[in-house]
Amino acid sequence: MKIKILRHSRQRMEAYNVEERLVEDALRNPDTEVTGAAGRRIAQKRLNGYVLRVIDEKELNAKVVITVYKARRERYQI
Repeated sequence: MKIKILRHSRQRMEAYNVEERLVEDALRNPDTEVTGAAGRRIAQKRLNGYVLRVIDEKELNAKVVITVYKARRERYQI
């Protein structure tokens, strides 16, 4: 499935120093998945003491990345 990364998401990736390959890996092979607001999916991946959280929603033939951020692992316990 195609992955479409919005401008806002790219800005967040730059702010958190997250490479595109890490976002794609989190979407394709998440450690855990959580349902977010408005039916969005939150893919979570462990990352050096942090959790990479990638919020996406599905379009017809693509996953649209809404936002990306790192959080402390203790907060999300994965």
